[in-house]
Amino acid sequence: MLVLKGPRRLLLLRGARVLRDYEIALGNQPVGPKRHHLDGRTPEGRYVLDGRVVDSRFHHSLHISYPNAEDLAFARRAGVDPGGNVMIHGLPDGEGWIADSHRTYDWTNGCIAVTDDEMNEIWELVDDGTPIEIRP
Repeated sequence: MLVLKGPRRLLLLRGARVLRDYEIALGNQPVGPKRHHLDGRTPEGRYVLDGRVVDSRFHHSLHISYPNAEDLAFARRAGVDPGGNVMIHGLPDGEGWIADSHRTYDWTNGCIAVTDDEMNEIWELVDDGTPIEIRP
């Protein structure tokens, strides 16, 4: 899986082949890597989808293994809390009617958001343990 923050795209890949391409919303301060828990940024780097959150307040959530070792090292040097709970998720529960219009601005706290229908598809297609790279 590959996330391209600049063009706001999430790509499901099989090798170099793109299986699916989704338009996304990001953290409300999308430029630059996540540095601390309140910065509103979506992380950049290599992670793993390490679990499914069944009691999320969003329509399905796949947990991303942020922070990785590099993120933790930066946070230690800077004396900040790196945060966590970064997910790929659908819309807030009960707000699926928003659909595509959620992409008109970056509204998450650092997560990657798609529509509920897209999240249903991703949920079915992607296994736990899938690598994810998030690029600027």
